Amino acid sequence: MKFLLDKSEQYTIFALEEDKLDTLVAPKLKSEFVTLFQSGTKNLILDLSKVRYVDSSGLSSILVANRLAGEIEGFLVLVGLNDHVVKLLTISKLDTMLNILPTKEEAIDAIFLSVIERDLENEADGADE
Repeated sequence: MKFLLDKSEQYTIFALEEDKLDTLVAPKLKSEFVTLFQSGTKNLILDLSKVRYVDSSGLSSILVANRLAGEIEGFLVLVGLNDHVVKLLTISKLDTMLNILPTKEEAIDAIFLSVIERDLENEADGADE
C-alpha cells in the first residue's frame, strides 16, 4: 500500500496513493490508522484524491479511523473525494456522519476551528467547577 504522510502539530494528512480502496488495501489501512492514533495523532485529514473506487471494506477502514478519532476527541476529515466515492457515501448514509470537505485547506481550517471550540468548552467546564 502506498501513501504519503504529512504530520504537523495539530493534524496529520494521510494521502492514500492507491486507485482502489478495497479488500486488498483496507486491512493495511486500518492498521496504519491504529498506529497513527496510538502514536499521538489526534486530528486526521484523509486525502482520497487518488482513489477512484471504494468497496465496503474500504468504507469500513474509513469508519475505523472515524471511531479512533472520536475516542480521543479528535477529528477526521475526508478530502479529495471523486463522484463515485461521494455517491457511495451518500447511498450508505455515511455522508451525514463523516466530515467531508473539498480541499485540504478547508480541512485544516475545520480542524483548527474544532480545536478552538474544544478549548473554549474545556475552559467553560473548568469555570463551572
